[in-house]
Amino acid sequence: MDSECAYLADSYSESFLSDTDTVLAGFERDVSVLAAPSGEQVLHIVERVVLALNEVHHRHKSSGYDTDEREQLCVFIDDVLTQHGIDVSRLASLHGVSRYEITDRWRRW
Repeated sequence: MDSECAYLADSYSESFLSDTDTVLAGFERDVSVLAAPSGEQVLHIVERVVLALNEVHHRHKSSGYDTDEREQLCVFIDDVLTQHGIDVSRLASLHGVSRYEITDRWRRW
């Protein structure tokens, strides 16, 4: 956990944090192995991470993501895609949304 998120350790259960970290690490792995991905491939990976985070949120209802964490998760997804050469603004625009709405279709947290 990075220092910006260290305060969360006192607010959330260890299993909630661990489950979230596992999902995000899997997302990073999935994105890192893409070679010249199509927009559909990228959106499929975004959908998978969002659905997995939905499941974590549902399992840990008492520790679910609040507004700040939701924003941080969306920024994390955007940052990982950008770091791997994906033009998130262009991808989002091709699908009629802004880069900040790319997770909205599946997000339940």
